[in-house]
Amino acid sequence: MSLKAVLFDLDDTLLWDDRSVKEAFEDTCRVAAEETGVDPSALEDAVRQEARALYETYETFPFTQMIGINPFEGLWGHFTKGEHPMFRKMQEIVPGYRRQAWTRGLAALGVDDAGLGERLAESFPAKRRELSHVYEETFRVLDELKGKYKLLLLTNGSPDLQQEKLDGVPSLIPYFDAIVISGSFGEGKPSPRLFAHAMEKIGITAEEGIMVGDKLTTDIKGANGVGMTSVWINHHGAEPTGDIKPSHIISRLAELPDLIKKL
Repeated sequence: MSLKAVLFDLDDTLLWDDRSVKEAFEDTCRVAAEETGVDPSALEDAVRQEARALYETYETFPFTQMIGINPFEGLWGHFTKGEHPMFRKMQEIVPGYRRQAWTRGLAALGVDDAGLGERLAESFPAKRRELSHVYEETFRVLDELKGKYKLLLLTNGSPDLQQEKLDGVPSLIPYFDAIVISGSFGEGKPSPRLFAHAMEKIGITAEEGIMVGDKLTTDIKGANGVGMTSVWINHHGAEPTGDIKPSHIISRLAELPDLIKKL
């Protein structure tokens, strides 16, 4: 193949988002444990469960699924940008959603304290904004690829939240010839139209690019759908399920340059 461009996912591909969310939960739940004696791990599990359940009840849920905004992003995002009216709905919903998720999580452990739930709902976003983790190999890989290929960041999510994540690691931004956020386009991965838009931004065909990401249902399915080579970063040694088959599988981003040399 004549490779001209590498398309990267952001969350849990270049940025270690799962770690940032986990540490924000741990810090916030520790505060509750100190005040009430609840087990912090049990509280985290309870809040995660309540957040997921609540999130699915809102009219915004189908939109957030399509754009790629998960329940835990709802626990800290502002959703002040983006032209779609559902972003305004999200903006209205999330303050109450956060309070309810934390208050119900506490209640599941026998703590009936709406005031504490509200304080934890305010603490979690602040903690999450302090945490921006990048995989240790991210910059090394980008340094090796920059100048040899066009680099494009293709990320699902709301415009302001994804930009905020990038602003937390400003040295990441200059590596990319273009950055495409699904919430700004109006459709999320695996949409073929989103991939076509991304390819047009850097002037390539599907055969001239590869998509690198950690999610089969968005990154890999989307690339496969337009005939682009897909590279799945399988962090946890999982088996591909269903009919979504990546072109290549790596366990760490650090393996990507050697794989590209073989293509």
